[in-house]
Amino acid sequence: MQFIKMHGAGNDFVLLDLYGRNDSRSDEAWAELAAAMCDRHFGIGADGLLLALPSDVADARMRMFNPDGSESASCGNGIRCLGRFLNDRYRLSGSIRVETGAGVSGITVHEDGTVTVDMGAPIFAPAQIPITLAGDRALDVPISVDGRHFDVNCVSMGNPHAVSFLDPGELDAYPLEAIGPQVEHYDLFPQRTNFEVCEVLDDHQMRVRVWERGAGITLACGTGACASAVIATTLGRVHPPLSVELPGGVLTIDWPDGGPVMMTGPTAYVFTGAWPDSSMPIEEPEEARERETVGSAN
Repeated sequence: MQFIKMHGAGNDFVLLDLYGRNDSRSDEAWAELAAAMCDRHFGIGADGLLLALPSDVADARMRMFNPDGSESASCGNGIRCLGRFLNDRYRLSGSIRVETGAGVSGITVHEDGTVTVDMGAPIFAPAQIPITLAGDRALDVPISVDGRHFDVNCVSMGNPHAVSFLDPGELDAYPLEAIGPQVEHYDLFPQRTNFEVCEVLDDHQMRVRVWERGAGITLACGTGACASAVIATTLGRVHPPLSVELPGGVLTIDWPDGGPVMMTGPTAYVFTGAWPDSSMPIEEPEEARERETVGSAN
């Protein structure tokens, strides 16, 4: 099975090209494969498995499986990588439309390899995030974890996010590896949640660290950057467009007139390779087939 390793601002993925063929694997089989491939010691190592698939409603379809085998409806850095791949491999240029579990996103690939994605409008309704609270929005929600008492602000960008703000100078030392998993599984979130901790630098700049649902700490999270920017804007802490600095790189987030969130960021190819897969026949190298043909002719 041929794969491509890509990353967007350090958020790395294994991409499998199923755009030109069908694959009859079950969801359970894909989940198992994602866990094996994403393992950083016994596999390729990645924050997720991307599947490039044909679509009946758009130019292509994306599925993304986390390292724990769970599937995410949306992935901002992943869809940028997929858009870059579709542009380079299949010459799908202009505005590429990609179907995801959260809807259809429009993608524009720029000459420098950066990609802009229409991430859709944020969802604030608690039942749709989802979070088990009543009301129109879930802002300034108090929670307690490991003796810490803090507020989270919740929004969906196709997947659930809980955003918390820190005082200047606290971000780097924040124990995200301890607090993150507990927020992810907090009883307010029936489908778990992503968790972002943020530091506002000025009206147009933020720093963000992310604990991703099903993946843990990652160097970047596209939907997390969008969620953080949306919440910071909603609370009047910043004014878009925003430069959102994550450990792996910088994403530009714009939210014009409260409509769809536009995200622009880098993409890069890392390497290609072959994954041993007993469900697929191993193709012989071209030279071997040529030798066999010549031998038969003699």
